[in-house]
Order: sequence, then structure tokens, then C-alpha cells
Amino acid sequence: MTEQHAQRFERGTDGPKVIVVGVDGSDSSLRAAAYAGGLARRQHALLAVVYVQPVLAAGTTLGAPVAETTDEIAEDLVAHIREAAERVKGIFDLRWEFHTFRGDPYNGLVKAADDLKADAVVVGASEQAGHRIVGSVAVRLVKAGRWPVTVVP
Repeated sequence: MTEQHAQRFERGTDGPKVIVVGVDGSDSSLRAAAYAGGLARRQHALLAVVYVQPVLAAGTTLGAPVAETTDEIAEDLVAHIREAAERVKGIFDLRWEFHTFRGDPYNGLVKAADDLKADAVVVGASEQAGHRIVGSVAVRLVKAGRWPVTVVP
């Protein structure tokens, strides 16, 4: 009998071990983080909270302090998540990490999910009307077909 056959299936233990959630400060991304946090807690998985800092070449040529602005957003998100984690400390046991990647949201989340060996990806639904035509990050992640993707409204 091989080692694989010797192990028995146990209900509730074969779920995701690493859940990536994309956050950008929008209401839908914060709802996605809350949903992913509950999923990670129930599955005893690591919650990898990912913020993709946009790289705006046009903004930097105009003299806009883009890097400083996106760093501030990342710091605010970390503070918000730490605050939420402190509120449930002792009530819920949740392992989480915060990661920042640079680039466009889709490619940043793909890189994050690959680098962190994600078993699942959770994102908020796009709040931009134009994405119905062009396609949102969530739709592109689903179409990639590389991980289960949950889209939180």
C-alpha cells in the first residue's frame, strides 16, 4: 500500500492552507477580507492579505508623488487590519500576513498567489461600471483557472 493510500480522508481538514485576499481599501475589498478571514479561521489556513501598489509611469512624469501615496495606502490598510485583528484576539485564532506587490491589480494578484502558493483567492467585486465591458480583475482571475476564486459583492 502506498503512503497516499494509507492516509484517510478527514472531514474539514482538506481545505485551503493559504488563502490570498486582495485589498485596495474599497468597501468590497474590505468585505472580501472579512469573508476570507472567516474562511481562513474555520479552515485553520494562513490568510495572506495582499495590496497591489499601482505603478503609474504617467503620474511620476507629471511630478505626482505616486510611490508615497501608495505606501500610505498600504500603511493605512495594515493599520486597519491590525486593529480588526486586535478586536477579535482571544476570541478567534487567525494567522495572517500582509504583503505588497507592485503592478496592475490582476498581475499583482497572480504573482502573489503564485509566490505564496495560494490554494484559494478571494477578491471584492469591482465597483467600477466600465469593468462590465472590459472585464474586472475578478473575472480575469476566474478565467485564469489556476485557483478557486471567490468574488465577494
